Amino acid sequence: MLDKLRIAKYRFRLEAVERMGLPRYKGSTLRGGFGAVFKRTVCFQKRVKSCADCLLKANCPYAYIFETSPPQEAEVLRTYSHVPLPFVIEPPLDTKTVYEPGETLDFGLVLVGRAINYLPYFIVVFRELGRMGLGRGRGKYVLQRIAAVNPLDGTETLVYEGAGAVVWDQDLSVGYAEVEARARELSEERVTVRFLTPTRIKHQGRYVVHPEFHVLVRAILRRVSSLSYFHCGERWETDYRGIIEAARGVRLAEARTRWVDWERYSRRQQQRMKLGGFVGQASYEGGLAPFLPLLVLGELVHVGKACVFGNGWYEIVGRSLVKGSSGCGM
Repeated sequence: MLDKLRIAKYRFRLEAVERMGLPRYKGSTLRGGFGAVFKRTVCFQKRVKSCADCLLKANCPYAYIFETSPPQEAEVLRTYSHVPLPFVIEPPLDTKTVYEPGETLDFGLVLVGRAINYLPYFIVVFRELGRMGLGRGRGKYVLQRIAAVNPLDGTETLVYEGAGAVVWDQDLSVGYAEVEARARELSEERVTVRFLTPTRIKHQGRYVVHPEFHVLVRAILRRVSSLSYFHCGERWETDYRGIIEAARGVRLAEARTRWVDWERYSRRQQQRMKLGGFVGQASYEGGLAPFLPLLVLGELVHVGKACVFGNGWYEIVGRSLVKGSSGCGM
């Protein structure tokens, strides 16, 4: 049962050296800037337009992190050109758009499975991005510090300190055993889920606004099983149909959710992309015990589409993983 699943979280702190202008939703800018610098830093075949056409893709860190493709021997998702990426950027949830010199910006980074070993690349690239500049006007920053964070209890320990460019090897990652232990602390009769960032879940060809429980469960199963298979080397053998059918018996007791829109420009696709979703909170009642580990997993790795930008981030109310957050920040 997901014996090989590992989830790690880190908190990055950037300190503005010059004035930085950022959008209200910062996940896209952080991910976009990071991706561009990552490719520029590690790519040796710059004339090749796509990683799919590159002879070095099997051993390239950029190809693995940003353009993960199913291996030829993959038993599932064979028809997918890409699979879920093994990282998530958790942007700050406030609405601040201007950072003056000396002000700091914190964001989270979630790494899954093999991607945990790639943390040094994230450190190097975010340092380089600071030298090149971020956001409107390319305001420069320094990578001040990075802390490893226990994803379940918020405990932190220092991993990187920019003043001396010192890196410490610290592992606060968690697996399924820790997830199950945390799930046992939750109510089996009523759970409230607060969706902090736009959550894009499709059901029967349409994006949902008020998430029925079985729809949420489907999305979590889809994401966790894919992450486990492609990034942890383990196929999750479970009764998916039975779980979904049982989830239909859990009632959506209250839904205070609404749809919010936001867009980003994709330089790779050369077009604007709509990445809106629902935010707010939903409460579920009845027979929740078998599903609580799933809810905890979704809380850690996000759910739905565009998770790498920070979409689909939720918390189980009463056990906040986001200190000082006040909602979506849209």
